[in-house]
Amino acid sequence: MSGHSKWSTIKRKKEKTDGARAKVFTKISREIIVAVREGGGDPNNNSKLRDLISKAKSNNIPNDNIDRLIKKAVGDGDKNNYESIVYEGYGPSGVAVMVDALTDNRNRTAGDLRHYFDKFGGNLGQNGCVSFLFERKGLVIVNNEEGGISEEKFMEDLMETPAGDYEFDDDVIEVYTDPDDLSAVREGLEGKGYRLESAEVEYIATTETKLEDEEDVQKMERLLEMLEDNDDVQNVWHSCSNVD
Repeated sequence: MSGHSKWSTIKRKKEKTDGARAKVFTKISREIIVAVREGGGDPNNNSKLRDLISKAKSNNIPNDNIDRLIKKAVGDGDKNNYESIVYEGYGPSGVAVMVDALTDNRNRTAGDLRHYFDKFGGNLGQNGCVSFLFERKGLVIVNNEEGGISEEKFMEDLMETPAGDYEFDDDVIEVYTDPDDLSAVREGLEGKGYRLESAEVEYIATTETKLEDEEDVQKMERLLEMLEDNDDVQNVWHSCSNVD
């Protein structure tokens, strides 16, 4: 397991999205539409949809907006046929990058991503070129900002869920799970009264790269900004230890 905390990345995204609510809503909307089409509009029978509703609420998306979106997807009001694709590539100095996209035009998305990688000293690769450097895990971030959570009590509560490892820090607790157990762990912790910052399936880098050249650091930061600003891109993961 990588020693680089994922909370710094998630926190940066949250801070950034405070000023870009419409873009966040667009990305989560696509995920909800796909989840409804794949598993139906009833969150009681669709764990993926339940997770996304929780994600939408944590991003301050109003309940009315969520309900309208689900009804629209159930009624097939959105005619876009979104396709889930994971792209792999290399950033500056060979940093491994994974990009999760939902797109209705794979040629457009691939072209955009290739341009970003080329512009900032990397290249878009073939499937499998870097995925072996990552481990797919569910990651639940528990808020511990006030430092009021007892680790002993938290361990007891966690044992009632199918969670795996955890990392206990002053401001947050990072809980790792099997991807299939993410919903159960999230619901178990919420049921115990814990406040969650996020609960998503992530690609966790098993080996990390530290960029020594400041120009490479800046290129990596710009590459991530461009990727995350693209409406087709849902998530970005990388193996760089000194860039959030």
